[in-house]
Amino acid sequence: MSEQYENLVRILGNDIHGELNMLIGLNQIKGIGYMFANSMLQVLKISPHQKIGNLTTEQISSIEKIIENPKASDFPTWFLNRRQDMTTGEDLHFVTSDIAFNIRNDVEREKNLFSWRGYRHMYGLKVRGQRTRCTGRKGGAVGVAKGGKVLPKGGAGAPAGGGAAVEEGPATPATDGATPAADAKPAATAKPAAEKKE
Repeated sequence: MSEQYENLVRILGNDIHGELNMLIGLNQIKGIGYMFANSMLQVLKISPHQKIGNLTTEQISSIEKIIENPKASDFPTWFLNRRQDMTTGEDLHFVTSDIAFNIRNDVEREKNLFSWRGYRHMYGLKVRGQRTRCTGRKGGAVGVAKGGKVLPKGGAGAPAGGGAAVEEGPATPATDGATPAADAKPAATAKPAAEKKE
């Protein structure tokens, strides 16, 4: 442990706060998990409980070397996150932005091959055999579709000449000699008369 303390430690382009423990601090690097960090510290004989700000420059460089090439330090292949790479066929370990870059390339390759996984990626569906009957729904609300708009009377949806026939009234003359407009007036004044009685 060095006597010098650093507030920010830079490892492979990642700024890590110096007050964090070694295991927690190394987990801040994308691609380094708890078990990988613990095994790496055991190989380098660094205490996992010390603060990451107390690391020396030699220790930081040795950590970076192991992360960049874990196979050189006899790490087992099941620790690596890219086994049997499609282009090289080797067992690799990607960190930081290399992970997202390679995942994006893998998805594009599946789409170009028109494989089943590629089709699932294209349509935004689940790829790994999960159930989709009740989960994984995207977009708008699922349920009964709402009805269409109600058209006004005599509008575009009304039959041709339908509105004009209602306005003109019946073709036969009324028996009491009153016009259709006169018949409609008592019906309109019926409500106020009922309200007065109450």
